[in-house]
Amino acid sequence: MLRHYGVLDFQLTTWVYMKNLFEAARAKEVKERMAQLTPDSKRLWGTMNAPQAVAHCSAGLELALGDKTPPQVLVGRILGWIVKPLALRNDEPMRRNSPTIKDLVVQGERDLRTERERLLGLIDRFVAVGPAGCTKHPHSFFGRLTPEEWAILMYKHLDHHLRQFGV
Repeated sequence: MLRHYGVLDFQLTTWVYMKNLFEAARAKEVKERMAQLTPDSKRLWGTMNAPQAVAHCSAGLELALGDKTPPQVLVGRILGWIVKPLALRNDEPMRRNSPTIKDLVVQGERDLRTERERLLGLIDRFVAVGPAGCTKHPHSFFGRLTPEEWAILMYKHLDHHLRQFGV
């Protein structure tokens, strides 16, 4: 996916290729990496274990698909428009220990097999419905996202948590 960036009118603009979850190859890559997770996979940062991280990723896709529609938080209304272009401007991975949306925090024990099947189904659904299936509801922090921005963010989010466990 090519992405156009130019924050202010007087700046030069550029086109940058961005990995995104609408691409079948990216969805396949994520699924193959997810298959390498085990309940005992050691995290390299953060507090979630592997099953919790997979459940957390499912909750993120539910946002993108409009299954969950939490309100935009105040700090997002103030800063989201500034942070969004920084977070989505290139294929750099998300930073370790990035803050998370309160509604996506997963606690308690989870079964990896169950959570993985749920996430695989959500990935398949996201790819199948494509841009038309993305929510128009604002992201809790970033605010309004285009379908292309949702696809980039979903890939980056999944990649972030797979890297968290070294896969």
